[in-house]
Amino acid sequence: MASDPLYINDNIVIAGWELTEQFVLAGGPGGQNVNKVSTAVQLFFNVQASPALNDRIKANTLKLAGRRASKDGVLMIEASRFRSQERNREDARERLKEMILKAAEPPPPPRRKTKPTRGSIERRLKEKTGRGETKKLRGRPSGD
Repeated sequence: MASDPLYINDNIVIAGWELTEQFVLAGGPGGQNVNKVSTAVQLFFNVQASPALNDRIKANTLKLAGRRASKDGVLMIEASRFRSQERNREDARERLKEMILKAAEPPPPPRRKTKPTRGSIERRLKEKTGRGETKKLRGRPSGD
């Protein structure tokens, strides 16, 4: 039901008028039902024009969408996993919800540079000298 709002979390609710559904023939198992009934769902959501999302979430959503988003910022999710139209519709809406939730996650904290410990520096230098000794032994024997 594209007219129903899609509740993402407490802060984000996508209105029903923002979602457009189109039903197409699905392939795969299902016998004659596949040939007669349009069970696959294509869910369209204009990410760029959505008033429900802020700019950071819009950018992250389009980045996560990849090739599923058009140049105009319209996201298309196709669901044909199930044999019934209703379950495919729910699947498409759930996948859109998961994508927006992932885009809404806060960015990870910046990496803090750390200085190597004295022990790790000494171990690294000791291993380097040991490796150099091994390589010296590989040379031609001296004529003593």
